[in-house]
Amino acid sequence: MMVRPPRRRRLRALPVNHLLPNMLTVFGLCSGFSAVHFAFQDRYETALVCLLLAVILDALDGRLARLLRVTSEFGAQLDSLADIVNFGVAPALVLYSWSVNQLGNLGWVLVLLFVVCCALRLARFNAGLNAPEPTPLSSAFFTGVPAPAGGGVVILPMLLSFTMGPGWFDQPILVGMHMLVMALMMASRIPTYSVKRFRLMQDHVVPALLAVALLAALLVTFTWWTLTVLIIAYLASIPFSCLAYRRAKRALALGPQSPAESESDRVDPS
Repeated sequence: MMVRPPRRRRLRALPVNHLLPNMLTVFGLCSGFSAVHFAFQDRYETALVCLLLAVILDALDGRLARLLRVTSEFGAQLDSLADIVNFGVAPALVLYSWSVNQLGNLGWVLVLLFVVCCALRLARFNAGLNAPEPTPLSSAFFTGVPAPAGGGVVILPMLLSFTMGPGWFDQPILVGMHMLVMALMMASRIPTYSVKRFRLMQDHVVPALLAVALLAALLVTFTWWTLTVLIIAYLASIPFSCLAYRRAKRALALGPQSPAESESDRVDPS
């Protein structure tokens, strides 16, 4: 009796478009950590361009995965690990090489604190994704400053130094205090706006595209000034997000009013 050789298991071929989101994540990871390489060579403008590219790729990979319907647990974990490098390790080391290293051991402590707070922020976000019953406000607000925003805002002193010249914003103690504040804001429970659920009316599509085109033109022409204004605008929005969150939470606590109450009470309680 002849024994047949075991049949070899055929590997399932995957379409290339299934790999595109993860490819963007890997490109973003390489770009973000390359910022450290250029910072150690004192090429800080190139380092900031690498960090900006990492932010753009991070914004695209998840949306592309949802658009192609190829979301996976592997891609989610890879994206989270890349975020720790791109928005925690890389900007902290860039600032350390640029200014904070002059604080000695205290500067390294600030770098470690920023990276740890970024990791805690991402861990809390990932844990919230698996929550069986997400809160009603979780789609409209983040808890704490998101890691990409924190990694972008923390480089504000460097941008201000590029736009207004050295001598003030590159002071190690100022940069170190800014890093400390941003680390605590990422690990905090401060509500910040989430634009993931933002929807545009059909009549607003063309103006929105024109605004994006204008922003792209400003980024190409006045890169550092445009990034500085965007970061300051984001920081200015945080008090408004806290106020909006408080009002929304109060409205949920009150619950829907009855028709009689809504007709008699014309004053908005908020």
